Amino acid sequence: MNEREVMEYIEQAGRYGIVPGLDNIRELCRRLGDPQKELVFVHIAGTNGKGSLSAYLSSVLKNAGYRVGKYVSPVIYQFREMIQVNDRMITKKALCQEMEEIKNTCDEMTAAGLPHPTPFEMETALGFLYFKEKKCSVVVLETGMGGLLDATNIVENTAVAVLTSISMDHMAFLGNSLGEIAAQKAGVMKPGCRAVSAAQAPEVVEALQSAADERGCPLTAVRSDEITAIKYGLERQRFNYGCYKNLEISLAGRFQVENAALAVEAVEALREKGFCISEAALRNGLKEARWPGRFTVICRKPLFIVDGAHNEDAAKRLAESIEFYFTNKEIIFIMGVLKDKEYEKIIGLTCSFAKHIITVTPPDHRRALPAYELAQAAAKVHGSVTAADSLEEAVEMSGLLAGRDGVIVAFGSLSFLGRLTEAAGSAFGGTVGRPVKK
Repeated sequence: MNEREVMEYIEQAGRYGIVPGLDNIRELCRRLGDPQKELVFVHIAGTNGKGSLSAYLSSVLKNAGYRVGKYVSPVIYQFREMIQVNDRMITKKALCQEMEEIKNTCDEMTAAGLPHPTPFEMETALGFLYFKEKKCSVVVLETGMGGLLDATNIVENTAVAVLTSISMDHMAFLGNSLGEIAAQKAGVMKPGCRAVSAAQAPEVVEALQSAADERGCPLTAVRSDEITAIKYGLERQRFNYGCYKNLEISLAGRFQVENAALAVEAVEALREKGFCISEAALRNGLKEARWPGRFTVICRKPLFIVDGAHNEDAAKRLAESIEFYFTNKEIIFIMGVLKDKEYEKIIGLTCSFAKHIITVTPPDHRRALPAYELAQAAAKVHGSVTAADSLEEAVEMSGLLAGRDGVIVAFGSLSFLGRLTEAAGSAFGGTVGRPVKK
């Protein structure tokens, strides 16, 4: 297989949809030699902040001298970003060779009357194969959706399970209450591992503690009152947490300080599991971490920011950052979402900050909400809304409306932010370099 054939095969497999459960991925990995059994994991679940947490922890572990695998989704710029070793994407050669093996195995499964693995199951197996081949000493593994029945949850050697902020999302699969959703996400806790959580709502805390007690996992949580001396900024941010003074991060957004504090707690848990991580590795790792698509500045004039706020909780955090950083600025929104998201709530939480809202259809996504439908929903609460025919038209329009001194904020589904970044770079120049090495 070549790279084009790989992508076509994965796209065609999309017709099998989302199938929660572990039987299929277990059988696929068994036939591939169970590569995941030879790896050690930091397993991350949650509604928001998983990608940022993965960036912080993989950067810290790399600074500590470990060979670090990282598995994240969704991707921003290209498919190979999903699977990285020490911040380098899986090679094209390895992608093609190992997907050929996975395709042959999937064909064997269907010939035996078994269901064809879904794209996410195949991608997860691909990650395990590559991390084993590269002899990763630890893998930072991000769940796709949920936890208990997520394809990534066939792993057994979990050193630390990390629970980021948990809120209402994917209710059709995970449950209709915070407690039910938290119980699903708590499924990444394995007997004997250390568990670490962000500050959570009481209902979530109760569900996480119950799961931790049941599996014998010591559970610690971020102590929000110990996050002090915060100095916010778009280029860098500083804060104290517990005994650590003047920690610095390069990711923008008020919420990133909380994510970084959770990373500190996860590092403490890793130390208790035998990982050797110096304070210098912690500090340098936090500072050097990069994660595109989370309140990321991609252009300077006009100031153009992209953010993956695709649910209610993320929209609240985006609104807080806009209000904090851009008081008295004229702000133009570019919005694109998937049809199964609570986009009316996202609009309601953010629209008051926008002078004008431009809606787009996330390209190449079967669950994309058409720009016109999103515009109709936004027009119910905002007087200046336009549906764009393409990402390029949205970028051009936003530039004319913002001028040199305005701010453009593009948010919603992560699936279109990579294409949007490229369109903005072509239109305005001055894009920030991608953090992922080829």
